[in-house]
Amino acid sequence: MARRRIRDLRHDELIEATIRAIRRSGFAAVTMQEIAREAGASAASINYYFGTKERLLEATMRRLLGVLREATLRRLAEAEGPRARLDAAVAANFDDALFTRERCAVWMQFWAFAPHVPRLARLHRINRARVRSLFAAALRPLLPEGERERARAALQAWMDGVWLEAAQEEGPLDAAAARREAAAFVAMTLRD
Repeated sequence: MARRRIRDLRHDELIEATIRAIRRSGFAAVTMQEIAREAGASAASINYYFGTKERLLEATMRRLLGVLREATLRRLAEAEGPRARLDAAVAANFDDALFTRERCAVWMQFWAFAPHVPRLARLHRINRARVRSLFAAALRPLLPEGERERARAALQAWMDGVWLEAAQEEGPLDAAAARREAAAFVAMTLRD
């Protein structure tokens, strides 16, 4: 395994501290000083690595989107057949490494600020296009053409709703239970 640079380690620590601080205070209210305290760093170090709070949220979301991408690729590699590919694409959104209270809270803050911050809006568009394309491809062999878009929209809206509810939960989340519920929703959507 390659050794990681101290700069990369510090970058990771600051992102994890950002996730915890946003969960506690919300993105609008959290300060760079609060994030720095959470990380055991100075606000100047956050400024050095990221420049602004918006860029720090962008870096945090890039990290979370990377976790989602890795989970998706891993699950798709294990999937055999069209239905299994759809289940894998949906289940990746509830991967243990991604579906936590803290990460759900950050994702909700991202959705709230994306329409107002161009760099975040770009990330949001890229992610939505990726999900739309992935689901459309997975649904193609499973449903007639006239039903695919309805199913894709339903799946995406359901997932967004689960994430919204999860961001407001007080206790720990059960990612495995969320994956089981997702599989049941896929079956209902496909009328299995």
